[in-house]
Amino acid sequence: MIRTFRNLSWLLVLPALFSCVDESPSRTEDTHITHPIAWVNPNGFPPADLPDGNPLTEEGVALGRRLFYEVRLSGDNSMSCSSCHLPDHSFSDPNQYSVGIDGIAGTFNAPPLINLAWQDFLFWDGRSNSLEEQAAQPVEDPIEMHEDWPNALSELEADPMYPPLFKAAFGSSAVSRERILKALAQFERMLVSANSRYDRFKKGELTFTDLELEGYNLFHSEQGDCFHCHGDLTTGNTFGAFGNLQFSNNGLDSVLMPGAGREQVTGDPSDRGKFKIPTLRNIELTAPYMHDGRFQTLGQVIEFYNDGGHVTPTTDPNMKAAGIGRNWSLRQKQALKAFLSALTDLEFVQDTTISDPFL
Repeated sequence: MIRTFRNLSWLLVLPALFSCVDESPSRTEDTHITHPIAWVNPNGFPPADLPDGNPLTEEGVALGRRLFYEVRLSGDNSMSCSSCHLPDHSFSDPNQYSVGIDGIAGTFNAPPLINLAWQDFLFWDGRSNSLEEQAAQPVEDPIEMHEDWPNALSELEADPMYPPLFKAAFGSSAVSRERILKALAQFERMLVSANSRYDRFKKGELTFTDLELEGYNLFHSEQGDCFHCHGDLTTGNTFGAFGNLQFSNNGLDSVLMPGAGREQVTGDPSDRGKFKIPTLRNIELTAPYMHDGRFQTLGQVIEFYNDGGHVTPTTDPNMKAAGIGRNWSLRQKQALKAFLSALTDLEFVQDTTISDPFL
């Protein structure tokens, strides 16, 4: 079955899937049948790096969607993955720091969960290299969902809804940590956003306003100098991700604490103060901004880059205006904001097939 990213109606057949698991004439006690999802890349994106050990299936993604919104993966049954990754905010958190079940705030702003199938590093410091690995950490983290896996497994096993769904996805009704993580990863890989005004502009389906076009040109010029880290298809950089998804110190701080950023993972002082360069897609919906959510508005972000940022031993060389500033005009700032807003994919955040199935 070839699917498009705006044809997710099969996720809505969950009740039918649930009821017919053991009734299909093509299924026997010794045969497990799933329905593979044929991956179709959005316009201009390269093939995604999909793991052989966790192929996408309709049944796996449907289970993963349930688990993403399942509060029983938290210690007190009050939080789910979606508590810190809200669909209306492009699966990010509008709070500066997410607060876990024990009332403890984290130290990072929860990033948006979009276009993850093309990302090699997860979390702001890149400490996970796969969605399967990443999904375990919030569940176990004592300042986040703070759950013990045996307790979570027993709660899901006791719910008559889940064993048939695990059987449909994986061939037996056994509920396990590994299967939960695989299903969550399958659902998260399907969170693909690629239908903004920018995308339709690139396909010739609409024209930009004068202000959007000015912002687009400034973004890709040396005067704007945004494209080195947040390139698009025009520059041949990062296949339209609008973020190279590697690590950089963009001059946020004048003093860098030992272990800050990527250094916490690599132990290399040259990585001090470097954080993952995020996608700018849906940036209008994902405030607050930066790894620590220090900026509340896009206007504040633009002013920061206009000021230039701080010069430190690890400041990215692409921050050519660090310590100097750029002196953009008011019109140029407005144009940049207009272009960034054109990266918003409202169809994605309004897609009910990836929303909370319990509502």
